[in-house]
Amino acid sequence: MKVFNFLTVLCVLVLAGCASYTDLPPGMVKKVESLSPVVERKVVTVSVPEVSEVPEREYRVGFGDILFINVSGRPELGSPVVAGGSKAVEGSRVDGAGNLHLPMVGAVQVAGLTMAEVQKKLEERFSRYLNDPWVVAEIVVYGSRPVYLLGQFRQPGTHYLDRPTNLLQGLSLGGGLTDIANLRSARLIRDGETWPVDLRQLVERGEMDQNVWLHPGDTIFVPDDRNLNVFVFGAVDKPGSVPMPNGNLTLMQALANAGMDGAGDNENYIRIIRSLSATRGELLVVDMQQILHGNALPFPLMEGDIVYVPRNAIGNWNQAIEEILPSLQAISAILQPFVQIEVLKRD
Repeated sequence: MKVFNFLTVLCVLVLAGCASYTDLPPGMVKKVESLSPVVERKVVTVSVPEVSEVPEREYRVGFGDILFINVSGRPELGSPVVAGGSKAVEGSRVDGAGNLHLPMVGAVQVAGLTMAEVQKKLEERFSRYLNDPWVVAEIVVYGSRPVYLLGQFRQPGTHYLDRPTNLLQGLSLGGGLTDIANLRSARLIRDGETWPVDLRQLVERGEMDQNVWLHPGDTIFVPDDRNLNVFVFGAVDKPGSVPMPNGNLTLMQALANAGMDGAGDNENYIRIIRSLSATRGELLVVDMQQILHGNALPFPLMEGDIVYVPRNAIGNWNQAIEEILPSLQAISAILQPFVQIEVLKRD
């Protein structure tokens, strides 16, 4: 039988300065009738974008690529030696305007062309000066389609796509993940926005509907599982992040850390936005009085939980989110991906 020591509760209340409490005789115990103080739970799922058709398999040349060009076996007409990463390579770099610069023919626009189209175009240009020229063209350095692997990769940094590449293949470019990788908070960032893709489900459960095709410029960010935090806002003295020592923190401990300011008219019902993954979350309403009066066990928080102590009675979740939105926007970069996708994108 679970019991709840009211002397412990009283000490917590004194430290947190929370709600009023009726003292009870020392040593009194009481059976906990309700295991959870959650009085409302709403599961929210973000739809995953459909896996698009396989991108074109033929690579198209772009800015930053280095091409080796051989014209009729005459080295003086082809590619010079240029710097290409860690060592010099023989090739011609595509400039910012999409041009190759070659002897005799000058600038030739090649951006957006396949290698077969590049060869054909160069043969046409050289045919103005040579009889029946032949051209061999190949890419020696891929530099126009970067993806950025940040965080807990064994080989983080900028990598370049040389073929159609899906998210799982993109993760492998980084040489695997470290032991402290936090997949629940991992995210795919595209065009400056967090993309609704669950990397944890993809890696740990093999859910291939999450295996979207990567686009040039995508960023995959996998944080570590150290320095975990929750966030407390609303009617508290110290709004903001609260650390989770060893990943453990209860709601009462978080509120004691933030300091209840006593200004709220509806502090009994605490609202929590919880991220389960990048595409799934929960909206919780917790009855604090159930905990304070020993009718529920302490409520454990999860990393990234957003705790909101209302100042006034709130009718629904839309009103609650509207009140908390400015605070979330100020720290948007460090929030869980689910919150960035579902809450911060609201009109």
